[in-house]
Amino acid sequence: MRSRAQRAAKLVKRPFGEKRRRPSSPVSSMRSFWGLLFAYWLSNRWKEAWILTFLILLLTGLSAQASVWFALTSGELVNQIANFHHPTVPTTPLSLLKTAATLAAIAITRDAGFTAVRHFLSTSLHRKWRQWLDERFNRALLDSNHTHFHLQQNGFGGGSEADTSSAPDNIDQRVQEAIKGMTGGAIGLGVGIAGVVLSLAFVGGKLIETSSPVRGLDFLGSYGSACLTLLAIAIYVPLNTFIAAKLGGILQGLSIRIQSAEGSYRSELNQLLHRSFHVAVIKGEPAQKALNVRRYQDIDRTWASLNRITAGYMGFELVHNFLGSRIVAYAPGLLPYVDKTISLQDYVTGAELATALINECSWFIHAMPDIATLRADAHRITELAEAIETVQRPQDYYAQSGPAAFEYSSENGAKGLTIHAVELMHTGEDEPFLSANALNFAPGEWTLVMGESGSGKTSLLKAINGLWPHGRGKIALPDGLQTLYAAQDVKLQGVCLKDLVCLPDEAAAHQDAAVSSALKEAGLEEFQGELRDEGRDGQQWDKLLSGGEKQKLVLAKILLLKPGLLFLDEATSALDGQAVQAFFQSIKDNCPDATVIAIMHDTSSIQSEGGIDFFDSVLVIGEGAAEKVAFSAWQSAQTSAQTGVATRK
Repeated sequence: MRSRAQRAAKLVKRPFGEKRRRPSSPVSSMRSFWGLLFAYWLSNRWKEAWILTFLILLLTGLSAQASVWFALTSGELVNQIANFHHPTVPTTPLSLLKTAATLAAIAITRDAGFTAVRHFLSTSLHRKWRQWLDERFNRALLDSNHTHFHLQQNGFGGGSEADTSSAPDNIDQRVQEAIKGMTGGAIGLGVGIAGVVLSLAFVGGKLIETSSPVRGLDFLGSYGSACLTLLAIAIYVPLNTFIAAKLGGILQGLSIRIQSAEGSYRSELNQLLHRSFHVAVIKGEPAQKALNVRRYQDIDRTWASLNRITAGYMGFELVHNFLGSRIVAYAPGLLPYVDKTISLQDYVTGAELATALINECSWFIHAMPDIATLRADAHRITELAEAIETVQRPQDYYAQSGPAAFEYSSENGAKGLTIHAVELMHTGEDEPFLSANALNFAPGEWTLVMGESGSGKTSLLKAINGLWPHGRGKIALPDGLQTLYAAQDVKLQGVCLKDLVCLPDEAAAHQDAAVSSALKEAGLEEFQGELRDEGRDGQQWDKLLSGGEKQKLVLAKILLLKPGLLFLDEATSALDGQAVQAFFQSIKDNCPDATVIAIMHDTSSIQSEGGIDFFDSVLVIGEGAAEKVAFSAWQSAQTSAQTGVATRK
């Protein structure tokens, strides 16, 4: 089984800078607006997508046809009401009731039947499309390339001022809220466009069919009233749509701004929850309140602007609706009605058809705020997809803000771990803060890493594991060995206890008895009967276990997986001296061939109870360089230094 470091090593096989083809991510086709919209319909679930789409279009067509029936029946009902007291052919109450019942049946069928069922199918399509996108982005973020990690590093976009690239903010908001809003808005947009096209076909066709001559437009013959109505709609609706598009552009910009501001504020609140104890200890609530106020001010200012534009848009939309349904729809048919070339029934029918057509063609005006939000959501999603695609080559990704020329390879396991000419840099800097050359860690060798805080100890371990952004050099990892990196701050995922011990392996790959034995050996025997539980009393293990217990859980993982290459980054800092000795002794006893590289500040427990040294060598980091010495030589130097201090005193 390949280790994380070895999988990272597979990323670079040639010297950095040589032409390489970037691997594709599961979201590579979603880096443009239209690519994002059509990806689901071109995926392996295309049958599901197209069947739902066809049914939605069918119901949209039936709804448009029902609008024609509604207009015809409305005209007939108005005509019957007008003729109720006609001296020669009066309308009977029964016929009036039948027409009214027919009109009600059409309305119920259209609204409760076609429209409601279409809504159900649309929301089903929304749910399935969103689920597919969520799954694709989760696959892209949580791949073996550690994309989720690289996206959150400061290495991207931190280079020159000309570099406009930036790491995507608030990835959680993009994956959840933006995807949900975009998919819902896109389906609404598609249904609206379909409604416009089908209404032009059904309602427009009936409008032409019921057309009549208009005085002054004799050259149009019987199509006079239809042409006049269509001309009025063709002028009125596009003009207002143009105005709506301009306002929608402003709304789109404000929507993007408020999403970013909301995400930043939410991110600050989430971080507060993680550092709540530290804020309480230092009584830092006033500073945190000031920070929260600053974060929210951006939301408030953007929201105020958004409210002003939205209110103006609402007024514009209401005026458009009134003029369209009361003036534009009724005016064209007024001339032939005054000239008595059409009846009241035909006049009302034509006006109802025109109103239906205006309403459908004005869909873009009604939905422009939603379209603006749709484009804002789509922008945030495509931006994330582009960043994910860019980070498929992590070193290319980091090279935009500093040197990134690590070369990883694997070699015969008997040679151990080799580091040659490695230099580590910070973002935006060209000078290394740490250099390490010609270092070798033999199989089974235990190395203690010593140095002042901030000297680069953890950075070096990250670089070996392919998790440091900037630098250069060659790192050769032993082939065929599993690697395990144990950090000081242990964060446990919300899974069952067995999963926590077995990760990164599948829990099914290990027997319960083996996991229980590892827990017992690590000093966690009280939890042996809770392998399938995700915590106790509603609390997950991450909240339930103390710092020391979490580090013992890491020991249980080591004892179970028996890695050949083990990195301990202050992995015993929460344990007392006796527990540290037990920690190391368990590894010695159960993983005798493991190569161990450990960072420690407290070296009081680096010997067994019998006085035997756990470590064979020491990697001393200081003044920007790493030097490896024998443990006995280092220990002698330490003793001499302490003796000299005591003598001076």
